Amino acid sequence: MKMMLLAAIILVAWIGTAFCGETPAPQKTIGINPAYRNLSVKPGDDFDEYANGGWRKTAEIPADRSSIGAGFEVFERAEKRTADLVRETAASTPQPDTPQGMIATYYAAFMDTANIEKRGLNPLKEKLREIDAITTKADLARVLGQRLRADVDPLNATAMWTENLFGVWVTQALSEPERTVPYLLQGGLGMPDREYYVSDKPEMATLRTTYQKYIADLLRLAGMSDAVERAERITALEKKMAAVHADIVTSENVHKANNPATIADLKSKAPGLDWDAYLSAAGLDKQPLFIIWQPDAIKGLSALVGSESLDTWKEWLAFHTISRYAAFLPQAYDDLRFSFYNKTLQGTPKQLDRWKRAIANVNADLGDAVGKIYVAKYFPPSSKAEVQEMVNNLRAAFEHRIDALNWMAPATKEQAKAKLKTLRVGVGYPDKWRDYAGLVIRRDDAWGNAWRASEWEYHHQLAKLGRPVDRDEWWMTPQTVNALNLPLQNGLNFPAAILDAPFFDSKADAAANYGSMGATIGHEISHSFDNSGAEFNAQGKLANWWTSEDAAHFKAASQQLVEQFNQYEPLPGLHVNGQQTLGENIADVAGLSAAYDAYKLALHGKELPVVDGLTGDQRFFLSFAQGWRQKIRDAALRSQIVTNEHAPSRERAQTVRNIDAWYEAYAVKPLEKLYLKPEERVHIW
Repeated sequence: MKMMLLAAIILVAWIGTAFCGETPAPQKTIGINPAYRNLSVKPGDDFDEYANGGWRKTAEIPADRSSIGAGFEVFERAEKRTADLVRETAASTPQPDTPQGMIATYYAAFMDTANIEKRGLNPLKEKLREIDAITTKADLARVLGQRLRADVDPLNATAMWTENLFGVWVTQALSEPERTVPYLLQGGLGMPDREYYVSDKPEMATLRTTYQKYIADLLRLAGMSDAVERAERITALEKKMAAVHADIVTSENVHKANNPATIADLKSKAPGLDWDAYLSAAGLDKQPLFIIWQPDAIKGLSALVGSESLDTWKEWLAFHTISRYAAFLPQAYDDLRFSFYNKTLQGTPKQLDRWKRAIANVNADLGDAVGKIYVAKYFPPSSKAEVQEMVNNLRAAFEHRIDALNWMAPATKEQAKAKLKTLRVGVGYPDKWRDYAGLVIRRDDAWGNAWRASEWEYHHQLAKLGRPVDRDEWWMTPQTVNALNLPLQNGLNFPAAILDAPFFDSKADAAANYGSMGATIGHEISHSFDNSGAEFNAQGKLANWWTSEDAAHFKAASQQLVEQFNQYEPLPGLHVNGQQTLGENIADVAGLSAAYDAYKLALHGKELPVVDGLTGDQRFFLSFAQGWRQKIRDAALRSQIVTNEHAPSRERAQTVRNIDAWYEAYAVKPLEKLYLKPEERVHIW
């Protein structure tokens, strides 16, 4: 996570062997798995291969997935549990207008492929007629405004795959934490990121050709004439859009994002778009203030509305209207979209089973309704209490680490500790659940259900404008296998699904739990002090709370980490971007360091027994590395490196090379490949 938000999927340890207690009683528990190791590799040469190489030799990626690993396995369990709950809910024949009824109806409509095939493109006819009726740029602005949708992560490049010219994000203002405002974000691209359009690398050129063919094939399937020519014009337009987009590193700079603007400012500084028509259609014409996240992109996209052909914009709108919701249309449309977005971009050869896609879409559109049922069955109060105890130990560890910093001024330490003290930590599920009143779900209208759900979500977000800021708001559902830090709220969310084996298990000893879930908690806490989180004070206000000397030290240490990750080359000729991934890498280093301290606090001065020849400290670090156990297709790995703020899993497992205790635990020696001299190890927090 960077600025809002979606943090790394923290892939932790899988089912293995460990022991707990004060004596080496042979009780099997969930924790690390010694059998996953490759003992022919020294830990100091490649800790990921040592920890996971044995597993990787025999692991096979499912045909319908782009990767497999610890995170996938816990996701798969949550997916099955959710599917069982949805089916049980449907079998109970709930009232249609209740949350349970909505879940059952949405699922049944998506699974009714016979009705979907019969209806064809009919559900879209009204939306396509609206596009066809556009005759002026004011009409175009109105339709664009009607299709504005809410984004939840302005730094997640893949969140910008959209049929919308812009995205909107509603939350507190960067410099006014008590004020809720709309942020305008760049959008409009059909491929994951601007690099796919502007890069001169041969593989990117190939993807552009394949994308253009996908557009033509989809338009042809929809019965549109001159599909090839239309596809050429659409891709040419998107290439111009990409040219004005901010890149990922620029978008990560929160100071460049803090651009307050009135409607008058938008008209004068971003001409080309009829802002009155656009904002009126979007329901934002009464807003006194906006924040423009990527001002050059908003200006450039607006100019393109004015300069480019009206017919080309209409073609672009028609294509994205069909493509965005192809999963809810007849199989031929769904297959075309899958072929490009999954097979080509991710290397995934097989489409997910229909029921899995149904569950994913129910979760996306009715997530809180499903989540409330999920936690009632799968997340007991005892688990919440145990995780909260781990959180308390991590807080204490961070406070001790702050106190021990010899480079930080007392005034900066005071601010850091104030932020830590007021940190809001949500464990498992929110205190308040969403009310889906007003959302219409129909048994015979799978496409309409998805469209209306996106509209409902948009208006749900707009309803926050003018109201007090809810600092306890959750941005994930309980059944999501993920975790995040919210700098503006000075808060964390740990959904119930990630608080499960192997991420966390009450039977596992402290080495396994703190090496996995403890590092996850530490990772998210440390985002409050990474290169983005450190820009926000205890109230979530964008404010500099560092002395100039402290800031200089932090920058120097951060640059050291940038250079460390720049050296990694996951694919031939393709290196990790250390600056792009800096925030997540800082969080990994600081989080693992704090988790180790918290692990020691939890032992109260005692030592865990040696198990299977592994000390407690060795199991702690092995648990961390096995949490990053992954096998991924090259196409998916390439996409991640180009578009994502997280380094690949194998490289993240090597974070241990910055932790002094790891060297002692595994007797790592100079000349071993991961060895860093003490002064070269990155110690930030």
